[in-house]
Amino acid sequence: MGFEQLAELRDRLAAEKRQAKADTPQRPKRAPTPPAKPRAQDPAVEAIWPLQKHFPLAFPVSPAPKVPLKEGILKDAAAHLERLGITQEQLKLGIATWCRGARYWACMVEGAQRLDLDGQPAGVVTASQALHAKRQRGQDRRKRAKAPAGDEGAAEPS
Repeated sequence: MGFEQLAELRDRLAAEKRQAKADTPQRPKRAPTPPAKPRAQDPAVEAIWPLQKHFPLAFPVSPAPKVPLKEGILKDAAAHLERLGITQEQLKLGIATWCRGARYWACMVEGAQRLDLDGQPAGVVTASQALHAKRQRGQDRRKRAKAPAGDEGAAEPS
């Protein structure tokens, strides 16, 4: 077979392929995949998100340091349950989780301003509260040191 014959064969095969492609019905394009349902989240995390959205000065997003919250913040936040879209139980869980862990204990130093939901000063951290926070930080460190490697649930959320 010569070059001319090979070129003619190539052109004929390409034409047949185009014809076969034109004769075959085109498959309709797939409909876009619906978004995946969000995985079940930790209920405490689901309660904290609305707090961070509506009250960013009192509940700053990481890596910003946490701030000491006003004593009685739960009562203040409960007045906003409808706006937050969470239940009283979820609110309690969210605030309890927020006020645990190394990031919160680290902000609890004597004389630090406590903030209300709007980020306005509402008291100060007392010496006894700061001492309690320091003890809690120490307990958290000891818990983490004793936890076996890879034990995700051993450390408290920060």
